[in-house]
Amino acid sequence: MSQSHAPLGDPNHAIDLALFGALGDLAMRKLFPALYHLDREGLMPESTRIMGLARQEHDTAAFRQLVSGALQKRLKKEEQDKASLERFLNRLEYLKLDFATADGYDAIRQWREGSKRPMVVYLSVAARIYGDICRNLQASNSLDDDTRVVVEKPIGYDLASSEEINDAIGAVFPESRIYRIDHYLGKETVQNLIALRFANPLFGTQWNQNHISHVEITVAEKVGIEGRWGYFDDAGQLRDMVQNHLLQLLCLIAMDPPSNLDADAIRDEKVKVLKALKPFTGESLGRDVVRGQYIAGTSDGQAVPGYLEEEGANTQSQTETFVAMKTEVSNWRWAGVPFYLRTGKRMPEKLSQIVIHFRQQPHYIFDPDQRGIASNKLIIRLQPEEGIALQVLTKDSGLDKGMRLRPGPLHLDFNSAFPKSRIPDAYERLLLEVMKGQQYLFVRRDEVEHAWRWCDQLIDGWKSRDTPPRRYPAGSWGPVASIAMITQDGRSWYEDY
Repeated sequence: MSQSHAPLGDPNHAIDLALFGALGDLAMRKLFPALYHLDREGLMPESTRIMGLARQEHDTAAFRQLVSGALQKRLKKEEQDKASLERFLNRLEYLKLDFATADGYDAIRQWREGSKRPMVVYLSVAARIYGDICRNLQASNSLDDDTRVVVEKPIGYDLASSEEINDAIGAVFPESRIYRIDHYLGKETVQNLIALRFANPLFGTQWNQNHISHVEITVAEKVGIEGRWGYFDDAGQLRDMVQNHLLQLLCLIAMDPPSNLDADAIRDEKVKVLKALKPFTGESLGRDVVRGQYIAGTSDGQAVPGYLEEEGANTQSQTETFVAMKTEVSNWRWAGVPFYLRTGKRMPEKLSQIVIHFRQQPHYIFDPDQRGIASNKLIIRLQPEEGIALQVLTKDSGLDKGMRLRPGPLHLDFNSAFPKSRIPDAYERLLLEVMKGQQYLFVRRDEVEHAWRWCDQLIDGWKSRDTPPRRYPAGSWGPVASIAMITQDGRSWYEDY
């Protein structure tokens, strides 16, 4: 049955969406498909309107044609139906606008005249012009007390620049109407991590240093820099991935139970984790952190260039494309439990995964040569396919096996478990929560700034040591030193994919 006749969403959640950067890569690749799916699933109220804003010269008809082409390119065949596409495209309007100057913003106020819907301003643009856009919207009287603003990462380059950007946004919008996106927080598996931890006594009572030996977080990217040399060489992997995605995942794993599911209750607990992160100083900087940069190698059997050989490269660059580290959360729950973080570009696979390693039983009675496998692991996979698996030990079957142990997973693969349900993209969830005015999946200002404080001390330590990144071949799992870092603790990276 076509979903084009699905009842449209709660009229109380209708919005006017002003999308700045509407012709950019993020908008065409992620935002418009997400908005289309919300419409098709009956979650977008009938009166919701979308204004695309960009610097290019187009009219509304041409803009709709561009969005239609992008949707047809990215949607699966079964996700496309004529009625849903036509209804969605009819919501779209277009305005050519120079974001940095005040001229032209009156057209947004005129577009809003008579509307009783709250406006959502989505800034899919460079963070350096967030302040300009907010001030110009305010000066043109385009805002009211219900207007919300959505901003993308990265918010700044370090703590100082982050504070400057947040000050500029905060001068126009109160914190209660600022939605800072980290798209990892919109993933279905991340939502399930909260349910898994706090709804299941099986895990809730075991989630501490008495029962967990160590935690791994891996976010591996198969691609290189994909033409983003100008941005990435100034940022590096620590700023691009650790400061936001990996630290957010770490917070959700390590935080104490919130008093409720309100936005600030959850975010208060995440801030406590960021404050408790152990800094890297002196000897630990060389022992517990590995920086890497990929050199030429192979990906899917094809030769690929090294980072310094990419188009437009600065051949003297010491920017890291890989980071691995061991850190700790210095509190009662996690005292002595190492958290191993790893992220890099040009890895063998695209993989985002959390592995919780539980401690072994205090007394072991089975075959001595199997002692190394005698523990449980909880594997939480965010991509490529979302799912959760608990590795348990059972007796190996067969009359001649004795009491030999065999590890095997209790597996929840969302695609298999819910074959008739499409797993929504993270941006669908996030945009829906913005429409509802719910902030619990978004990052509060103090989270951003505590994350920057922790990363800044690490970056400053690298600068003082002036040590170049270690090389690793494209298509490998990073520098050998990253393996040695965890091996020195008698452990290894979990790579049973």
